Amino acid sequence: MSAKILIVEDEAIIAADIEMTIMALGYSVVGTVWNGDQALDLIASTSPDLVLLDITIQGSLSGIDLAMIIKEKYNFPYVFLTSHSDIITLNKVKETLPYGYIVKPFASHDLRSTIELALFKYQIEHRDLFPAKSLLEDKLKVQFTQREYEMYTCLFKGMSYKEIAQQNYISVNTVKTFIKRLFIKLEINSRHEATNLILNIR
Repeated sequence: MSAKILIVEDEAIIAADIEMTIMALGYSVVGTVWNGDQALDLIASTSPDLVLLDITIQGSLSGIDLAMIIKEKYNFPYVFLTSHSDIITLNKVKETLPYGYIVKPFASHDLRSTIELALFKYQIEHRDLFPAKSLLEDKLKVQFTQREYEMYTCLFKGMSYKEIAQQNYISVNTVKTFIKRLFIKLEINSRHEATNLILNIR
């Protein structure tokens, strides 16, 4: 499953263009909203993987205000997508520690690379927070063999199949077999989905 993205943009034409670009890049759009209150409602109900966030939006919350709430309450990545690039705005943005900053108008390849880097950076920052086997089984309602749990841990750390094989003294084909069984058990299809399962149970 592709990454789920929420768009917060109060100009309808721009919002529609961003949404079409995001979907063309292969991501899933969980919603497009124009103010902070709507964004918070959707965040609570859809649990997006990333938010594309304009700085100047309608309502009582600015994009920067919303970013601080996301950071403190939800702890997932957000990228500012804005027409503002002055030093005052940049200084305010830096205080929120965003995972990216794109100035409009933008090229689709810039958007893709920024999103991918943001998601990867977030995963790397949280890769050492893998839950204990008993907690993982309880949260996901799945029983793991010790070897499956070890494979899952390695995947979460971003290790390649070759690195997993070397660490566990097994062949790459054996690693692939274990990973395939793990994905079937979790009813997922990708490393990204496997990582998100962990991040979403925190």
